Amino acid sequence: MKRLLSLTTFLLLTIFASAQRASYDIIPMPKEVKVDTTQLFTLTSSMGIAFDQNNAECTRIAQFLKEWVKEATGIELQQTPANAKSPIRFSLIAPAKKSKRDKKPVALTEQQEESYTLKVDKDGILVTAYKPVGLFRAAQTLRKSLPVTKDAKKIEFPAVTITDQPRFVYRGVMLDCARHFFSVDFVKQYIDVMALHGCNQFHWHLTEDQGWRFEVKALPDLAVKGSVREKTVIGPSRMRIYDNIPYGGYYTQEECRDVVKYAAERYVNIVPEIDMPGHMQSALHVFPNLGCTGGPYPVAPYWGVMRDVLCGGNPETLTFLKTVFGELCDVFPSPYIHIGGDECPKERWQKCPKCQAKIKELGLTTETVKVEGGDDRGSQDGRSAENKLQSYINHEIEQFLASRGRSLIGWDEILAGGLSEGAIVMSWRGTKGGVAAAKQKHRVIMSPNVFAYLDHPQLKDYGKQPRTTDSYIVSCSKIYSFEPLVPEELSDEEDDYILGYQGNLWTEQVAYPEHALYQLLPRLASMCEVQWCKPEQKDFEGWKRRLPQLKKLYDKMGLVYCNEVE
Repeated sequence: MKRLLSLTTFLLLTIFASAQRASYDIIPMPKEVKVDTTQLFTLTSSMGIAFDQNNAECTRIAQFLKEWVKEATGIELQQTPANAKSPIRFSLIAPAKKSKRDKKPVALTEQQEESYTLKVDKDGILVTAYKPVGLFRAAQTLRKSLPVTKDAKKIEFPAVTITDQPRFVYRGVMLDCARHFFSVDFVKQYIDVMALHGCNQFHWHLTEDQGWRFEVKALPDLAVKGSVREKTVIGPSRMRIYDNIPYGGYYTQEECRDVVKYAAERYVNIVPEIDMPGHMQSALHVFPNLGCTGGPYPVAPYWGVMRDVLCGGNPETLTFLKTVFGELCDVFPSPYIHIGGDECPKERWQKCPKCQAKIKELGLTTETVKVEGGDDRGSQDGRSAENKLQSYINHEIEQFLASRGRSLIGWDEILAGGLSEGAIVMSWRGTKGGVAAAKQKHRVIMSPNVFAYLDHPQLKDYGKQPRTTDSYIVSCSKIYSFEPLVPEELSDEEDDYILGYQGNLWTEQVAYPEHALYQLLPRLASMCEVQWCKPEQKDFEGWKRRLPQLKKLYDKMGLVYCNEVE
């Protein structure tokens, strides 16, 4: 009897393992999904993926898909030439011309470059796209459609036509590696998680008062000495209780280039940030002559906003910044370079002879006008002469970056002294800064803290989650409810200046990879639908029904995540 039961169990398991079915209820939800349940395509081992083997990107994407299918199901696919009769085919196509007389290639929008069509019928799977990035997005869709199983014999795909493209061109996630340092391997894992969710911009926060993490070869002591703090505050900064353990780490330029290459292969652009002129105490520790008081300045052992910032009137400040940003541009090919610009107290500048002399030289005066921006109550601090001095520095760096073919991004504080031409505003203190910038015809990335700060708790019960920033709750439902275009304040024309939406993971209270992933997931699954899908597609209850399928893939990938959703 026992032997018969074991045989029955074996047969049931074999049948179950051999007949798993794919599901297109994925995250983010594609733009259009038309399923035909009357047809099935059955995927088995030894089937081939046909693609243009002379195209290195197509070759790499086919290899990714092969690895992902094996990871999820155990089925091992083969790679075959483009003209082979393989059941899975990748094909790049030219955009349709408006008429036969048109000779010039049709210009694609950035969203169209990422678009794809995925068709499944009884004979196989055909993926078409204008660019390889579209094939990559389609491959991720297939990956997330797979049942997560073990040693499957076959996978059944219902016939379907999926047409898809993202809503926003900028779909970002930030990782703060300055407060706490994370290994290159973890940074790569973070990028893999981003790519899984259709994100395309990795904002790498590299410098802070608490540590300088980017090697500058012309200034070797900057990373060697500026990356190490003597101790770290334990618990709330106001209590000033320290562990008395030195803490440090930085990325060499060779490591950064390796990460850039890794990200590019997954169609993720890296936006590096050197925060200035505030949040610079780690640099002042190495070069105290760049501060207003002359120091000494320790690498900050606690969190918060530091009074000591780069001296705005010292000509060596711009020389230093151009050296740093010059090497940053050499390493990172990103069209965007983030300069921070946030939380720069002006009390040192108000008393500094050099800063006041520079203000006089430039003819800067204080205007008693209200400046739109800041948090959602608006900012009342006006355009002070000191704020305008910061704008002067921003403008100098913007011109320098423009000479290298780059665009400057700054946090919304850069509005205070007047925006420099071409600057992109990342609106974090609510949405008012982004709205004000869009009305001034500046490009905007929405990143309001109450909808985008992933260092905050995601559950109402603080006891159910690791300790982090003690403040407002940023739940999955809160994130999902956000609309980046702020329709009640922006016209259709002004909407065009909103590039997208970004989530930020600050790490004052996040010291380990497992904690970082827990803070990120599954909130990124909620955020990515805001980034990818149009408002009329969004349905939070539907999202929750689709989430378990994605969680199975998280488990297969060994990712840590919060298992509750609010």
